Amino acid sequence: MISHRCTRSTLAAFALAALVLPGSVLAQTPEHPTENTAQFPTTHDLKSLTTSGSYLAARHASVERDAASAAAFYRSALRTDPKNNELLDRAFISSVADGDIDEAVKLAERILAVDKSNRVARLVLGVQSLKQKKWAAAQLNINQSIRGPITDLVATLLSGWAAYGAGDAKGAIASIDKLTGPEWYPLFKDLHAGMIDELAGKEKDAGVRFERAYKLDDSMLRVAEAYGHWLSRNKDERAAAGIYEAFDKKLPRHPLVQDALREIHAGTKLPPLVDSAQAGAAEALYGIGATLTRRGGEDLALVYLQLALYLKPDHPLALLSLADLYESVKKPQMAIKVYERVPASSPLKRNAQIQLATDLDAADRSDEAIKILKSVIADDSKDLEAIMALGNIERGRKKFADCAETYSKAIDALPDANDKNNMFYYYYRGICEERSHQWPKAEADMKKALELQPDQPHVLNYLGYSWIDQGINLDEGMKMIKRAVEQRPDDGYIVDSLGWAYYKLGNYDEAVKNLERAVDLKPEDPTINDHLGDAYWRVGRKLEAKFQWAHARDLKPEQDDLPKILAKIDNGMLDDNSPPSAAASADKKKEDDKGG
Repeated sequence: MISHRCTRSTLAAFALAALVLPGSVLAQTPEHPTENTAQFPTTHDLKSLTTSGSYLAARHASVERDAASAAAFYRSALRTDPKNNELLDRAFISSVADGDIDEAVKLAERILAVDKSNRVARLVLGVQSLKQKKWAAAQLNINQSIRGPITDLVATLLSGWAAYGAGDAKGAIASIDKLTGPEWYPLFKDLHAGMIDELAGKEKDAGVRFERAYKLDDSMLRVAEAYGHWLSRNKDERAAAGIYEAFDKKLPRHPLVQDALREIHAGTKLPPLVDSAQAGAAEALYGIGATLTRRGGEDLALVYLQLALYLKPDHPLALLSLADLYESVKKPQMAIKVYERVPASSPLKRNAQIQLATDLDAADRSDEAIKILKSVIADDSKDLEAIMALGNIERGRKKFADCAETYSKAIDALPDANDKNNMFYYYYRGICEERSHQWPKAEADMKKALELQPDQPHVLNYLGYSWIDQGINLDEGMKMIKRAVEQRPDDGYIVDSLGWAYYKLGNYDEAVKNLERAVDLKPEDPTINDHLGDAYWRVGRKLEAKFQWAHARDLKPEQDDLPKILAKIDNGMLDDNSPPSAAASADKKKEDDKGG
């Protein structure tokens, strides 16, 4: 991460000022896009479209964040209207966003023929020259891509790496040192100057730079890695291990840190982080791109990360950052493709597999997700992160017997089962046990969860209502639900649980009062609306009851609940039987959807 001295708002403002991306794929998106990606157009599709048809299809693909289809449609439109500069710009930026840099280069050359000042086109051509070891051309184009603090820094670092590639390490470092700007510049300047010194054989100078960068921000992974690697070669095992152990306290069990510690303790001298000018340039693009991803600059971050991967296609951290960017804009299908590219030899592969499974589940490919997670767990039966990911997917897919078993494996793997932070393991297992009709086990787990965290509102709510639903421990159950509501007065599910508890106890006036508030808090939830309809019926407000049931019907309730709702709309409530447990509208609904 970047130093704390560079705030989120500062970086976001710099990113906006840095580059204006014409037709930016991410900038065109609505706040709540559909999850479905557009189908990639075939050659026949493209040939059959008019210019306006291709343009509209491209705009739609952009809104869907489908850069590949957007680029294809824009290029199709461009073929029938080749002098349209807007189409040219949009085809270009969509190609960059898709990572098709070879195609973007062709378009960049056309753009510069009519607009020599286009900074993104200059940057793309500069990076291509870097990859081809055309150092002078790289510097010429990169130096013309500057506009604002972010691009100024990136251009300086890339130009420095081009100078190193041309054999001028001294000039490269001098140009980096000459750059002035915001107070977070020195961190990147020292890191990259140190890496250039390292490759130039100036180990002592490199160490000075790395130490200085480390003192500026010892929580930045690549700074800690660069310094730790240098120490392993130039000092001793204890000094190098100390850097990684200190980082491990800030961010426990990072795979790259754990891998480095194993290597150091085995006596290995760790190599420099980069081994060429191209790798150094990729590192610069990755570092800034990853930082922007976390600070609200997704458009510019996408450009930098795709260019980093053009230079170094197997850069695992750049791949993970790109996938994270796609997840942040709710495009799991695109993230999936990126996670699949993480090299099997990388220590980060396991992390990629776990996140890949999560995205597969989000894309309704849960069987594939479960298979991947079981494979990860087979490699390490105590991998709590993988076990929990599997349990969460099974719970979300209503495989309750399976998730109860999976959470049991997690509990068995806990180093200290009585740590209060382990409350959720018991809570989640209790949910799965209750939903798979194993109430004695579920009750024991809920009590254990409350033993670890006595005031946890979701556990209080779930156990309290379950008791009331079964007609046992009524006073204690109601007290638990009220304590939950006190802590979460604006949680519609928990307020619904209180209202439904009053309903089950026959206090219909209080039930109506609380269920009306629950509907105000969660108007889109079918179960809560159904509950309010039942309560209205009991107090004689029968027209309102039928209206509420009709609303619940329209909100797409659970398949098992729909026939009961339809029967009430047609016939009212003919007897005193109540619908299923209200915990399904409170924590059950929430936890089935992986909430909590």
